[in-house]
Amino acid sequence: MLKHEEDRRIYERSARLILLLALRDICPGAAVRIEHSIGQGVYMNVSGVSLTAALVRRVESRMHEIAQQNMPIEKSRWTRQQAIAYFTAVGQEDTVRLLAYRPFDHFDVYTCDGLSEYFYGDMAKTTGEIRSFALRFYYPGMVLLLPGDDLSGPPAPFAERPQLMRTYAEANEHSRILQCESAADLNDIIAQGDARAFIRVSEALQERAIAQIAERIVARGARVVFIAGPSSSGKTTFANRLSIQLRVSGKRPVAVSLDNYYLNREDVPLGEDGTPDLECLESIDVPLFNEQLIDLLDGREVELPEYSFYTKRREAQGMRMRMGKDDILIVEGIHGLNDKLSSDIPAELKFRVYVSALTQLNLDCHNRIRTTDVRLMRRMVRDNRTRATNALETMQMWDKVRAGEEKYIFPFQEHADVMFNTSLLYEIAVLKKYAYPLLHGIGKDSPYYTRSRRLCKFLHYFKDLDEESEIPPTSILREFIGGCTFYGE
Repeated sequence: MLKHEEDRRIYERSARLILLLALRDICPGAAVRIEHSIGQGVYMNVSGVSLTAALVRRVESRMHEIAQQNMPIEKSRWTRQQAIAYFTAVGQEDTVRLLAYRPFDHFDVYTCDGLSEYFYGDMAKTTGEIRSFALRFYYPGMVLLLPGDDLSGPPAPFAERPQLMRTYAEANEHSRILQCESAADLNDIIAQGDARAFIRVSEALQERAIAQIAERIVARGARVVFIAGPSSSGKTTFANRLSIQLRVSGKRPVAVSLDNYYLNREDVPLGEDGTPDLECLESIDVPLFNEQLIDLLDGREVELPEYSFYTKRREAQGMRMRMGKDDILIVEGIHGLNDKLSSDIPAELKFRVYVSALTQLNLDCHNRIRTTDVRLMRRMVRDNRTRATNALETMQMWDKVRAGEEKYIFPFQEHADVMFNTSLLYEIAVLKKYAYPLLHGIGKDSPYYTRSRRLCKFLHYFKDLDEESEIPPTSILREFIGGCTFYGE
């Protein structure tokens, strides 16, 4: 899977270069900003031209012509002065500002048919290697659709994600408020000594969003809140902060751990690798979970199960619980958005929250920062701090975690009543000093060296943020770097 993931990134970067070539030919003067992923595609905005479905079809047609011409994509090393002079001349000021912060005096630039671009990562050798793609108009921008698991297969069909798009739109509004859309913007803020205020406003925007979610839960009269999201999204800290806001509204949040409903290990279904699949819904005692939730909502006392990860079985006795009229159950678990988990609970009593770290910061207009990379660094830093796990060990399990997310979490994200973005615009500048030395511990003989090198290269563009004392003890970032008061740190 590692090879597939890195190959897919090469494929996407090369497809973006072909897109830039086609835009140059079809609508000179148009400028594109790569925004974020959407399903198996990449969403982008285009300025300097009135984008229409017909124009997008013309650009796609030109892309296929470029691919069929099998033109070479040539890599060359430029000095800082060469790169800055070129990108200044072609009007890519965001790239000029980015390169000014790179701590090395050389850059690898890729050139095809007279167009030179900077991409952080390897590229295909020729345009002919990139044959499977499609371009779709999606107001106000467009989506570059790429193949699914098999890079030689057809482009994946387009799937609308209205909740996701709204959440990214809100993230972009936060970027506008904070005047920070790129790595260079963040570096300027740090260099100018404005990081303290920047951190405070970033955290305040998140707190306001959490308070608004709590208000919606109370207004609906929901009694059970399900919180789900991919690994290292900050779900636990979010649940604690949401509980505080619910208490402000006069409610009494009570946490129920879905982990305690695991079946005894011998009853858990086996996965494709022959080991117990603890990520599948069938590993949970769903009937008991529904039965006890109904009893609690009706005011009856129940004995909640308690699962031991040491014995891999339920304990003989669990904790007894009864809900009051102002109590709200908070349930955190990867299956929270799946209707099958709580099929016996009336819809009006449930509220679902999808939590993820949707990075809205770009390196520059043509190089996006992947949410997956930031979550991996969060996980790496936290695992090293709490479990003494090195970066190699985290990477060895990461692909399996990602496979579980693709199967059990992402297909249900649009089922949420609300999405909450835990990403903080300043966090990469903080994570850098923790993650960079861990990544450097992965040697050239490791199958994960390519990934670690790419992440190191990406981190080179960020200045260190030293105002760590300004990060509140309840910040979601504290869940990963330490010092979070929710966990007695």
